[in-house]
Amino acid sequence: MHFELSERGQDYVSRVKAFMREHIEPVEPAFWAEVHASNPDGDWRTWKHPAMLEELKRKAKAQGLWNLWMPSEELGAGLSIAEYAHIAEQTGRSLLAPTVFNCNAPDTGNMEVLWRYGTEAQKAHWLMPLLAGEIRSVFCMTEPDVASSDATNMQATAIIEGDEIVLNGRKWWSSGIGDPDCKIAIFMAHTPDAEKGRHSQHSMVLVPLDTPGIEIQRMLPVFGDYDAPHGHGEVLFTNVRVPVSNFIGGPGQGFSIAQGRLGPGRIHHCMRCIGAAEKALELMIDRGISRTAFGKPLVNLGGNRERIAEARIAIDQARLLTLYAAWKMDAVGTFAAMTEISAIKVVAPNVLQQVVDMAIQIHGGAGVSRDTPLTAFFAQARSLRLADGPDEVHKGVIAKIELAKRGFSK
Repeated sequence: MHFELSERGQDYVSRVKAFMREHIEPVEPAFWAEVHASNPDGDWRTWKHPAMLEELKRKAKAQGLWNLWMPSEELGAGLSIAEYAHIAEQTGRSLLAPTVFNCNAPDTGNMEVLWRYGTEAQKAHWLMPLLAGEIRSVFCMTEPDVASSDATNMQATAIIEGDEIVLNGRKWWSSGIGDPDCKIAIFMAHTPDAEKGRHSQHSMVLVPLDTPGIEIQRMLPVFGDYDAPHGHGEVLFTNVRVPVSNFIGGPGQGFSIAQGRLGPGRIHHCMRCIGAAEKALELMIDRGISRTAFGKPLVNLGGNRERIAEARIAIDQARLLTLYAAWKMDAVGTFAAMTEISAIKVVAPNVLQQVVDMAIQIHGGAGVSRDTPLTAFFAQARSLRLADGPDEVHKGVIAKIELAKRGFSK
Protein backbone atom coordinates (compact mmCIF):
# COMPACT_ATOMS: atom_id res chain seq x y z
CA MET A 1 0.00 0.00 0.00
CA HIS A 2 1.35 3.40 -0.98
CA PHE A 3 -0.15 6.76 -1.82
CA GLU A 4 2.49 7.99 -4.26
CA LEU A 5 1.06 9.33 -7.47
CA SER A 6 2.13 7.99 -10.83
CA GLU A 7 3.90 10.41 -13.16
CA ARG A 8 0.64 10.75 -15.06
CA GLY A 9 -1.27 11.50 -11.86
CA GLN A 10 1.34 14.06 -10.80
CA ASP A 11 1.07 15.73 -14.19
CA TYR A 12 -2.71 16.08 -13.89
CA VAL A 13 -2.48 17.49 -10.36
CA SER A 14 0.18 19.97 -11.44
CA ARG A 15 -1.86 21.13 -14.42
CA VAL A 16 -5.04 21.44 -12.36
CA LYS A 17 -3.20 23.58 -9.80
CA ALA A 18 -1.79 25.80 -12.55
CA PHE A 19 -5.18 26.20 -14.24
CA MET A 20 -6.85 27.13 -10.98
CA ARG A 21 -4.10 29.62 -10.14
CA GLU A 22 -4.11 31.24 -13.59
CA HIS A 23 -7.75 31.10 -14.67
CA ILE A 24 -10.12 30.38 -11.75
CA GLU A 25 -8.74 32.14 -8.66
CA PRO A 26 -8.42 35.56 -10.36
CA VAL A 27 -12.07 35.60 -11.48
CA GLU A 28 -13.88 33.61 -8.80
CA PRO A 29 -14.81 36.59 -6.56
CA ALA A 30 -16.32 38.39 -9.55
CA PHE A 31 -18.07 35.19 -10.66
CA TRP A 32 -19.90 34.76 -7.36
CA ALA A 33 -20.65 38.45 -7.07
CA GLU A 34 -22.38 38.25 -10.46
CA VAL A 35 -24.24 35.09 -9.41
CA HIS A 36 -25.57 36.74 -6.25
CA ALA A 37 -26.52 39.91 -8.10
CA SER A 38 -28.31 38.22 -11.01
CA ASN A 39 -29.98 35.38 -9.06
CA PRO A 40 -31.26 37.18 -5.96
CA ASP A 41 -33.94 34.82 -4.71
CA GLY A 42 -35.52 31.37 -4.95
CA ASP A 43 -37.17 31.85 -8.36
CA TRP A 44 -35.09 29.34 -10.33
CA ARG A 45 -36.94 30.22 -13.56
CA THR A 46 -34.80 33.36 -13.85
CA TRP A 47 -31.49 31.82 -12.80
CA LYS A 48 -28.53 31.94 -15.17
CA HIS A 49 -24.79 31.33 -15.21
CA PRO A 50 -22.29 34.16 -15.69
CA ALA A 51 -21.03 34.12 -19.26
CA MET A 52 -17.46 33.56 -18.07
CA LEU A 53 -18.35 29.97 -17.04
CA GLU A 54 -18.53 28.69 -20.62
CA GLU A 55 -15.21 30.36 -21.44
CA LEU A 56 -13.56 28.70 -18.44
CA LYS A 57 -15.02 25.33 -19.42
CA ARG A 58 -13.78 25.79 -22.98
CA LYS A 59 -10.25 26.50 -21.73
CA ALA A 60 -10.29 23.51 -19.39
CA LYS A 61 -11.48 21.20 -22.15
CA ALA A 62 -8.82 22.54 -24.52
CA GLN A 63 -6.11 21.73 -21.95
CA GLY A 64 -7.40 18.18 -21.43
CA LEU A 65 -8.61 18.98 -17.91
CA TRP A 66 -12.06 17.57 -18.46
CA ASN A 67 -13.98 14.61 -16.96
CA LEU A 68 -10.97 13.93 -14.76
CA TRP A 69 -13.05 11.67 -12.48
CA MET A 70 -13.98 9.24 -15.27
CA PRO A 71 -12.03 5.93 -15.00
CA SER A 72 -12.43 5.25 -18.73
CA GLU A 73 -9.55 6.52 -20.87
CA GLU A 74 -11.92 6.62 -23.84
CA LEU A 75 -14.37 8.98 -22.12
CA GLY A 76 -12.22 10.74 -19.52
CA ALA A 77 -8.82 10.87 -17.87
CA GLY A 78 -8.73 7.15 -17.05
CA LEU A 79 -7.33 7.75 -13.56
CA SER A 80 -7.78 5.43 -10.61
CA ILE A 81 -9.94 6.50 -7.69
CA ALA A 82 -6.82 7.14 -5.61
CA GLU A 83 -5.24 9.24 -8.37
CA TYR A 84 -8.36 11.33 -8.87
CA ALA A 85 -8.64 11.85 -5.10
CA HIS A 86 -5.65 14.22 -5.21
CA ILE A 87 -7.31 16.24 -7.96
CA ALA A 88 -10.57 16.39 -5.99
CA GLU A 89 -8.65 17.87 -3.06
CA GLN A 90 -7.39 20.68 -5.27
CA THR A 91 -10.80 21.45 -6.78
CA GLY A 92 -12.32 21.43 -3.29
CA ARG A 93 -10.42 24.63 -2.53
CA SER A 94 -12.79 26.42 -4.90
CA LEU A 95 -16.58 26.58 -5.11
CA LEU A 96 -16.33 27.02 -8.89
CA ALA A 97 -13.59 24.62 -10.01
CA PRO A 98 -15.54 21.33 -9.99
CA THR A 99 -18.02 22.77 -12.50
CA VAL A 100 -15.28 24.19 -14.70
CA PHE A 101 -13.66 20.74 -15.02
CA ASN A 102 -17.01 18.92 -15.45
CA CYS A 103 -16.29 17.09 -12.20
CA ASN A 104 -19.27 18.37 -10.23
CA ALA A 105 -21.94 16.55 -8.23
CA PRO A 106 -24.46 15.14 -8.85
CA ASP A 107 -23.43 14.83 -12.50
CA THR A 108 -20.34 12.69 -11.85
CA GLY A 109 -22.40 10.10 -9.98
CA ASN A 110 -25.17 10.13 -12.56
CA MET A 111 -22.69 9.79 -15.41
CA GLU A 112 -21.00 6.87 -13.68
CA VAL A 113 -24.38 5.15 -13.30
CA LEU A 114 -25.08 5.57 -17.01
CA TRP A 115 -21.56 4.47 -17.96
CA ARG A 116 -21.68 1.33 -15.82
CA TYR A 117 -25.34 0.32 -16.06
CA GLY A 118 -26.96 2.23 -18.93
CA THR A 119 -27.96 0.80 -22.29
CA GLU A 120 -26.23 1.95 -25.45
CA ALA A 121 -29.29 4.06 -26.30
CA GLN A 122 -29.28 5.66 -22.84
CA LYS A 123 -25.59 6.43 -23.14
CA ALA A 124 -26.00 8.02 -26.56
CA HIS A 125 -29.00 10.11 -25.52
CA TRP A 126 -27.88 11.27 -22.06
CA LEU A 127 -24.35 10.25 -21.13
CA MET A 128 -22.60 11.80 -24.10
CA PRO A 129 -24.20 15.29 -23.66
CA LEU A 130 -23.36 15.14 -19.94
CA LEU A 131 -19.76 14.23 -20.68
CA ALA A 132 -19.60 17.09 -23.15
CA GLY A 133 -20.90 19.52 -20.52
CA GLU A 134 -23.85 20.46 -22.74
CA ILE A 135 -26.49 19.56 -20.14
CA ARG A 136 -26.72 18.85 -16.41
CA SER A 137 -28.62 16.30 -14.36
CA VAL A 138 -30.28 15.68 -11.00
CA PHE A 139 -30.70 12.66 -8.71
CA CYS A 140 -34.16 12.47 -7.11
CA MET A 141 -34.06 10.19 -4.08
CA THR A 142 -34.76 11.98 -0.76
CA GLU A 143 -38.40 12.49 0.26
CA PRO A 144 -39.95 14.98 2.71
CA ASP A 145 -42.56 12.71 4.28
CA VAL A 146 -40.35 9.81 5.42
CA ALA A 147 -37.07 9.32 7.27
CA SER A 148 -34.83 9.10 4.24
CA SER A 149 -31.86 7.85 6.26
CA ASP A 150 -33.61 4.50 5.71
CA ALA A 151 -34.05 4.44 1.95
CA THR A 152 -36.44 1.48 2.13
CA ASN A 153 -38.98 3.98 3.53
CA MET A 154 -39.30 5.46 0.04
CA GLN A 155 -42.93 6.16 -0.87
CA ALA A 156 -42.49 7.32 -4.46
CA THR A 157 -43.46 4.61 -6.93
CA ALA A 158 -42.35 3.45 -10.36
CA ILE A 159 -45.07 1.07 -11.59
CA ILE A 160 -44.97 -0.78 -14.91
CA GLU A 161 -48.12 -0.37 -16.99
CA GLY A 162 -47.76 -2.08 -20.37
CA ASP A 163 -44.77 -0.56 -22.12
CA GLU A 164 -44.63 2.46 -19.80
CA ILE A 165 -43.42 3.26 -16.29
CA VAL A 166 -45.78 5.45 -14.26
CA LEU A 167 -44.02 7.61 -11.66
CA ASN A 168 -45.66 9.21 -8.65
CA GLY A 169 -44.17 10.82 -5.58
CA ARG A 170 -42.65 13.88 -3.97
CA LYS A 171 -38.90 14.40 -3.80
CA TRP A 172 -36.84 17.13 -2.19
CA TRP A 173 -33.21 18.17 -1.84
CA SER A 174 -32.96 17.33 -5.52
CA SER A 175 -29.64 19.11 -5.96
CA GLY A 176 -28.96 20.78 -9.28
CA ILE A 177 -32.53 20.88 -10.50
CA GLY A 178 -32.52 24.68 -10.51
CA ASP A 179 -29.69 24.81 -13.04
CA PRO A 180 -30.92 26.23 -16.37
CA ASP A 181 -29.00 23.44 -18.13
CA CYS A 182 -30.54 20.60 -16.07
CA LYS A 183 -32.44 18.35 -18.51
CA ILE A 184 -32.55 14.84 -17.06
CA ALA A 185 -33.37 13.28 -13.68
CA ILE A 186 -32.61 9.87 -12.25
CA PHE A 187 -35.72 9.10 -10.21
CA MET A 188 -35.41 6.40 -7.55
CA ALA A 189 -38.67 4.84 -6.46
CA HIS A 190 -40.45 1.77 -5.10
CA THR A 191 -41.32 -0.93 -7.65
CA PRO A 192 -43.25 -3.48 -5.55
CA ASP A 193 -42.47 -7.15 -6.17
CA ALA A 194 -43.70 -9.70 -3.62
CA GLU A 195 -41.19 -12.26 -4.87
CA LYS A 196 -38.15 -10.13 -4.10
CA GLY A 197 -36.41 -9.04 -0.89
CA ARG A 198 -36.64 -5.53 0.59
CA HIS A 199 -33.48 -4.39 -1.20
CA SER A 200 -34.75 -5.50 -4.61
CA GLN A 201 -37.94 -3.44 -4.52
CA HIS A 202 -36.61 -0.16 -5.89
CA SER A 203 -35.65 1.13 -9.31
CA MET A 204 -33.79 3.96 -10.98
CA VAL A 205 -35.59 5.58 -13.89
CA LEU A 206 -34.40 8.18 -16.40
CA VAL A 207 -36.91 11.04 -16.60
CA PRO A 208 -36.51 14.02 -18.96
CA LEU A 209 -37.51 17.12 -16.99
CA ASP A 210 -39.86 18.33 -19.74
CA THR A 211 -42.05 15.22 -19.28
CA PRO A 212 -45.68 16.10 -18.40
CA GLY A 213 -46.53 15.69 -14.72
CA ILE A 214 -43.27 17.07 -13.26
CA GLU A 215 -43.70 20.19 -11.12
CA ILE A 216 -40.76 21.93 -9.48
CA GLN A 217 -42.57 23.52 -6.56
CA ARG A 218 -39.77 25.42 -4.85
CA MET A 219 -36.06 25.69 -4.16
CA LEU A 220 -34.94 24.99 -0.60
CA PRO A 221 -32.48 27.43 0.98
CA VAL A 222 -29.46 26.12 2.89
CA PHE A 223 -28.82 28.46 5.82
CA GLY A 224 -30.77 31.09 3.89
CA ASP A 225 -28.86 30.67 0.61
CA TYR A 226 -30.61 29.19 -2.42
CA ASP A 227 -27.31 28.03 -3.94
CA ALA A 228 -28.14 29.62 -7.29
CA PRO A 229 -27.85 28.76 -10.10
CA HIS A 230 -27.67 25.16 -8.88
CA GLY A 231 -30.46 24.87 -6.36
CA HIS A 232 -32.00 22.12 -4.25
CA GLY A 233 -35.58 21.56 -5.31
CA GLU A 234 -38.79 20.07 -4.02
CA VAL A 235 -40.39 18.28 -6.96
CA LEU A 236 -43.78 16.64 -7.42
CA PHE A 237 -44.19 13.75 -9.86
CA THR A 238 -47.83 13.09 -10.77
CA ASN A 239 -48.59 10.22 -13.16
CA VAL A 240 -45.38 10.88 -15.05
CA ARG A 241 -45.10 8.38 -17.92
CA VAL A 242 -41.87 7.27 -19.57
CA PRO A 243 -41.02 4.19 -21.66
CA VAL A 244 -40.04 0.94 -19.91
CA SER A 245 -36.70 1.33 -21.68
CA ASN A 246 -35.98 4.20 -19.23
CA PHE A 247 -35.25 1.78 -16.39
CA ILE A 248 -31.55 1.77 -15.56
CA GLY A 249 -30.45 -1.84 -15.22
CA GLY A 250 -34.04 -3.05 -14.98
CA PRO A 251 -36.76 -2.89 -12.30
CA GLY A 252 -35.65 -3.68 -8.75
CA GLN A 253 -31.98 -2.89 -9.40
CA GLY A 254 -31.96 0.54 -7.71
CA PHE A 255 -30.21 -0.38 -4.46
CA SER A 256 -27.39 -2.37 -6.01
CA ILE A 257 -26.77 0.45 -8.50
CA ALA A 258 -26.90 3.07 -5.73
CA GLN A 259 -24.09 1.36 -3.82
CA GLY A 260 -21.89 1.45 -6.90
CA ARG A 261 -22.80 5.11 -7.45
CA LEU A 262 -22.13 6.31 -3.93
CA GLY A 263 -18.75 4.69 -3.25
CA PRO A 264 -16.51 6.75 -5.59
CA GLY A 265 -18.68 9.83 -5.01
CA ARG A 266 -17.95 9.72 -1.30
CA ILE A 267 -14.22 9.78 -2.05
CA HIS A 268 -14.79 12.83 -4.24
CA HIS A 269 -16.86 14.62 -1.59
CA CYS A 270 -14.41 13.85 1.20
CA MET A 271 -11.32 14.95 -0.70
CA ARG A 272 -13.07 18.17 -1.70
CA CYS A 273 -13.80 18.68 2.00
CA ILE A 274 -10.11 18.30 2.73
CA GLY A 275 -9.22 20.82 0.03
CA ALA A 276 -11.76 23.26 1.46
CA ALA A 277 -10.34 22.71 4.96
CA GLU A 278 -6.84 23.48 3.64
CA LYS A 279 -8.13 26.70 2.10
CA ALA A 280 -9.91 27.63 5.34
CA LEU A 281 -6.72 27.00 7.33
CA GLU A 282 -4.74 29.22 4.94
CA LEU A 283 -7.30 32.00 5.32
CA MET A 284 -7.22 31.56 9.09
CA ILE A 285 -3.44 31.90 9.23
CA ASP A 286 -3.35 34.86 6.84
CA ARG A 287 -5.95 36.65 8.96
CA GLY A 288 -4.13 35.82 12.16
CA ILE A 289 -0.78 37.22 11.07
CA SER A 290 -2.15 40.29 9.27
CA ARG A 291 -4.52 41.67 11.93
CA THR A 292 -3.55 43.20 15.27
CA ALA A 293 -5.57 43.51 18.48
CA PHE A 294 -4.43 44.58 21.94
CA GLY A 295 -0.99 45.25 20.51
CA LYS A 296 -0.46 41.69 19.22
CA PRO A 297 -1.13 39.75 16.01
CA LEU A 298 -4.41 37.81 16.33
CA VAL A 299 -2.49 34.57 15.92
CA ASN A 300 -0.87 35.22 19.31
CA LEU A 301 -4.18 35.71 21.11
CA GLY A 302 -6.85 33.41 22.52
CA GLY A 303 -5.29 30.04 21.82
CA ASN A 304 -5.17 30.59 18.06
CA ARG A 305 -1.79 28.88 17.67
CA GLU A 306 -3.20 25.75 19.28
CA ARG A 307 -6.19 25.88 16.94
CA ILE A 308 -3.87 26.05 13.94
CA ALA A 309 -2.02 22.98 15.19
CA GLU A 310 -5.28 21.12 15.86
CA ALA A 311 -6.49 21.95 12.34
CA ARG A 312 -3.28 20.68 10.74
CA ILE A 313 -3.46 17.41 12.68
CA ALA A 314 -7.12 16.86 11.85
CA ILE A 315 -6.75 17.64 8.14
CA ASP A 316 -3.77 15.31 7.72
CA GLN A 317 -5.53 12.50 9.56
CA ALA A 318 -8.62 12.91 7.38
CA ARG A 319 -6.54 12.96 4.20
CA LEU A 320 -4.66 9.78 5.09
CA LEU A 321 -7.87 7.95 5.97
CA THR A 322 -9.53 9.06 2.73
CA LEU A 323 -6.56 8.09 0.59
CA TYR A 324 -6.52 4.71 2.31
CA ALA A 325 -10.21 4.25 1.48
CA ALA A 326 -9.53 5.22 -2.15
CA TRP A 327 -6.58 2.82 -2.37
CA LYS A 328 -8.67 0.01 -0.89
CA MET A 329 -11.52 0.63 -3.36
CA ASP A 330 -9.05 0.41 -6.23
CA ALA A 331 -7.46 -2.73 -4.78
CA VAL A 332 -10.44 -4.79 -3.58
CA GLY A 333 -13.60 -2.95 -4.62
CA THR A 334 -16.34 -0.90 -2.97
CA PHE A 335 -17.98 -3.60 -0.88
CA ALA A 336 -14.69 -4.68 0.73
CA ALA A 337 -14.01 -1.06 1.69
CA MET A 338 -17.35 -0.29 3.36
CA THR A 339 -15.81 0.45 6.78
CA GLU A 340 -13.33 2.89 5.31
CA ILE A 341 -15.91 4.57 3.05
CA SER A 342 -18.30 5.08 5.97
CA ALA A 343 -15.45 6.27 8.19
CA ILE A 344 -14.35 9.02 5.83
CA LYS A 345 -17.93 10.09 5.25
CA VAL A 346 -18.11 10.81 8.99
CA VAL A 347 -14.61 12.22 9.43
CA ALA A 348 -14.06 14.56 6.46
CA PRO A 349 -17.19 16.78 6.73
CA ASN A 350 -16.72 17.02 10.51
CA VAL A 351 -13.10 18.10 10.09
CA LEU A 352 -14.12 20.70 7.52
CA GLN A 353 -16.85 22.00 9.81
CA GLN A 354 -14.43 22.31 12.74
CA VAL A 355 -11.67 24.03 10.74
CA VAL A 356 -14.07 26.44 9.08
CA ASP A 357 -15.57 27.31 12.45
CA MET A 358 -12.09 28.21 13.72
CA ALA A 359 -11.44 30.30 10.61
CA ILE A 360 -14.77 32.12 10.94
CA GLN A 361 -13.99 32.98 14.56
CA ILE A 362 -10.63 34.57 13.76
CA HIS A 363 -12.20 36.55 10.90
CA GLY A 364 -14.82 38.11 13.16
CA GLY A 365 -17.71 39.69 11.30
CA ALA A 366 -16.04 39.13 7.94
CA GLY A 367 -16.20 35.40 8.59
CA VAL A 368 -19.98 35.28 8.41
CA SER A 369 -20.21 37.47 5.31
CA ARG A 370 -19.75 36.60 1.65
CA ASP A 371 -16.36 38.35 1.59
CA THR A 372 -14.71 34.95 2.04
CA PRO A 373 -15.81 31.44 1.01
CA LEU A 374 -16.06 30.38 4.66
CA THR A 375 -19.84 30.47 5.01
CA ALA A 376 -20.22 28.41 1.83
CA PHE A 377 -17.65 25.91 3.11
CA PHE A 378 -19.51 25.68 6.43
CA ALA A 379 -22.82 25.03 4.67
CA GLN A 380 -21.09 22.39 2.53
CA ALA A 381 -19.68 20.64 5.60
CA ARG A 382 -22.87 20.70 7.63
CA SER A 383 -24.98 19.53 4.69
CA LEU A 384 -22.62 16.65 3.91
CA ARG A 385 -23.09 15.34 7.43
CA LEU A 386 -26.64 14.55 6.24
CA ALA A 387 -26.26 13.94 2.51
CA ASP A 388 -25.42 10.43 1.22
CA GLY A 389 -26.37 9.06 4.63
CA PRO A 390 -26.14 10.92 7.97
CA ASP A 391 -23.23 10.42 10.34
CA GLU A 392 -25.27 8.06 12.52
CA VAL A 393 -26.03 5.66 9.66
CA HIS A 394 -22.37 5.42 8.69
CA LYS A 395 -21.35 4.84 12.30
CA GLY A 396 -23.97 2.10 12.41
CA VAL A 397 -22.43 0.46 9.34
CA ILE A 398 -18.98 0.53 10.91
CA ALA A 399 -20.27 -0.90 14.20
CA LYS A 400 -22.18 -3.66 12.41
CA ILE A 401 -19.05 -4.76 10.55
CA GLU A 402 -16.93 -4.68 13.70
CA LEU A 403 -19.51 -6.67 15.69
CA ALA A 404 -19.76 -9.24 12.91
CA LYS A 405 -16.02 -9.85 13.20
CA ARG A 406 -16.72 -11.06 16.74
CA GLY A 407 -19.64 -13.24 15.67
CA PHE A 408 -22.43 -10.88 16.76
CA SER A 409 -25.07 -10.28 14.08
CA LYS A 410 -28.19 -9.14 15.95
